[in-house]
Amino acid sequence: MASVHESLYFNPMMTNGVVHANVFGIKDWVTPYKISVLALLYEMTTSKPIALQERRRLNKLILPLQQGPDLTLDQFLKTVEECCPQTAYAVKLRLHEMADGELKDMEYFFATLPTPFSAIDSEAYKTSVVGLFMRHMLLAYNKLSFSQVYKLYKALQQYYHSHYSQPGDVQVGLPALAADDSDMDLTSTEDNVGERMEKEELDTAPLHESELRNEDAPSRGPLSQKQAEYFLARQAYLLKNDENKALKPSALQDELNNMLKFNPDFAEAHYLSYLNSMRVQDIFISTHSLLHYFDRLILSGSEGKSNGDEGYGRSLRYAALNLAALHCRFGHYQQADLALQEAIRIAQESNDHVCLQHCLSWLYTLEQMKGSDSSVLTEDSVKMAAHFCLPYLVSLGIQSLVQQGAVQGKTAHELMDALKDTDILHWKHSLSELIDISLAQTTSIWRMYGKSTMAQQQAQLLLNMNSLEQVNFGVQQNNTEAFAVALCHLAELHAEQGLYGAVSEVLKHLKEQFPPHTQHAKLWMLCDLKIQFDRAMNDGKYHLAEPHVTAIAALNKTEGLYRKAQVLKALNRTTEAYSILQRLQLYCEKTKYTEMIIRVMLVTAELHWESSGFATALPLLLQALALARQHHLQALASETILHLAFTQLMLGVPEQALGVLHEAMEPILAHGAVMDKGRALLLAARCQMAMAGTRSNGQRHAGSTHPQHKLNITHYLKCTCLWIQLLCHVSTQTGVVQSLPPCCLPPALGLAVQSLGEAAAYFSMLDCKERLRDVHYLQARLQVVDCAGSRGLDMET
Repeated sequence: MASVHESLYFNPMMTNGVVHANVFGIKDWVTPYKISVLALLYEMTTSKPIALQERRRLNKLILPLQQGPDLTLDQFLKTVEECCPQTAYAVKLRLHEMADGELKDMEYFFATLPTPFSAIDSEAYKTSVVGLFMRHMLLAYNKLSFSQVYKLYKALQQYYHSHYSQPGDVQVGLPALAADDSDMDLTSTEDNVGERMEKEELDTAPLHESELRNEDAPSRGPLSQKQAEYFLARQAYLLKNDENKALKPSALQDELNNMLKFNPDFAEAHYLSYLNSMRVQDIFISTHSLLHYFDRLILSGSEGKSNGDEGYGRSLRYAALNLAALHCRFGHYQQADLALQEAIRIAQESNDHVCLQHCLSWLYTLEQMKGSDSSVLTEDSVKMAAHFCLPYLVSLGIQSLVQQGAVQGKTAHELMDALKDTDILHWKHSLSELIDISLAQTTSIWRMYGKSTMAQQQAQLLLNMNSLEQVNFGVQQNNTEAFAVALCHLAELHAEQGLYGAVSEVLKHLKEQFPPHTQHAKLWMLCDLKIQFDRAMNDGKYHLAEPHVTAIAALNKTEGLYRKAQVLKALNRTTEAYSILQRLQLYCEKTKYTEMIIRVMLVTAELHWESSGFATALPLLLQALALARQHHLQALASETILHLAFTQLMLGVPEQALGVLHEAMEPILAHGAVMDKGRALLLAARCQMAMAGTRSNGQRHAGSTHPQHKLNITHYLKCTCLWIQLLCHVSTQTGVVQSLPPCCLPPALGLAVQSLGEAAAYFSMLDCKERLRDVHYLQARLQVVDCAGSRGLDMET
């Protein structure tokens, strides 16, 4: 079920997906790369008419070139050449004239630069993106002193000639240039920024065609304000909406470290470092970056008020709140509680009701994560959030109540009515992210109740819904936890129907959309492991299922223990399996994990079957059935009824077993898995055979409806030999071997033959050889009995 507390993280950098960054102390300045961009704009305006397609590509390229980090000349020319080779050649000639000429050539370029843009018919008017960039560069250039202009010219020469020189030559020439011109500066009268620019290494890594070096080649020099804002906006948006397209965690951290090296007080860079560290679950760096963010935010603020909505008082309480959220995510509940109490105390002193509401939301979330009943706190939070007109927190509170109600056994219509009210809030306030969470939660609820058709419908609705948020950087909001949950449900639903080809396609998409290093990757990892485990167990390949238990336990301890008990039971290690099941049941009762409690009871009953303790298993199954019906878990209730019917059959009351089985047959055939359908039909056939008087010595202990309840092999071989003898006798008498149709049999046996045929079709879909063997064995016995009765053969075994 999609967790709702993840959306409560306070992100001061983002408002509707837009980052508000303020790069303190970093101004725009002229660099050799920006001279190259100015040369490109100049040539686009003054050169001969460019083809329409090439001009469109160049126009799309202008904004990323202006806002992105500085590129090497090789990367810059390659990018422009992909759009328009003719313009790239003209830019190269323009740079050659300046770099191989004299200082006056660069002066002449800046003197003539405004002329094309000031023309009446010019497309780049002075308030356009191009016009503003050109004016900023001219203003920055005109403020330079003579020494700074000379240094810029030397840097341009180095920038141009590095395009043709070997990497070794670049490394030799660069320190010499820094030593000669260390007393010059391009941006101010101080020396520090200029020296850093002199000492930066030239990055010769290849350019990614679509990302302009943002993917693999971090910039080494200081970024200007525009560049830093663009970089932070892009990476923060990608981390929120499509983490797979953002920089890799190590590459992004290198970029941020480089940014902080030139400006350690850059608060927003610290916050992005915090978000990046959360991707890889690094508690040390994430805590360090979060604390540094609020420290810098407080130091940079001009207000000195400790109370009120502004000033460092607000930063302090939200710092404590974010620290509590961080500890919650890593499972440090005691530290989270202390940080949360601190945030509440500061918020109360400041009379900040909004912050107090966020604290209350995290308080009930923390109690819920501890396993305590937090419904009262959640209801209070919803009422207060509605009073202060905070629809986001109202919706999160209601969804949390729905989640708790599903665990506590609320009916489906009550939960769906509550979710309907939240959907009205979502659409009214365009809360796209919460709409996705609501649909994912509805999918999980229907799946828990055993309504596979409704669960599949809700999952498809989520995957086919367009986001209400504005699409930036060409990215849709499709890598959130809600999408991962919906896709995992679809994979499991297809696996239950034996459609393993479709399962592979869904899992392949999940692996591409959520790589292993992302925070939601564990969802599809666990889903994939459970599908592989179930498939191996159905095939009877326990040696393949056993290695999956360790991997499942690493992701989910409870599921790992349950699967381990299943494998031990299949390997006839009954004592070990029983011990694990008892410990697991006690833990689940403590945490109120009702679904797992019922599953544990069913497996425990199967252990009693192994020792022929059918009477001992009966009270346990009745208790599991009552618990499943109390919590409206139809799928588990149907499975429990199958176990009850089999137990009654083994106790010698097939009439009652068949009557109980008919109660579960309809929901199983409508919503059940293929394995459950086959098991139900096989059990119905056994009951019908028993009622028709075809019970034999081996029937009581062979052909169980459970995958692990094996046939008596001696009786199986004896019946097979008898069937072969019968065929030989028939062939000597008539020369024809025929299988009697169901209509030639008594009514009860005819129904049994039909049920066995349908069961065989279901088991064939899963390629479940052990179950098919059981079906064919019973079909053989029906043929033997019928032919013996019609031809008067001696069938005594």
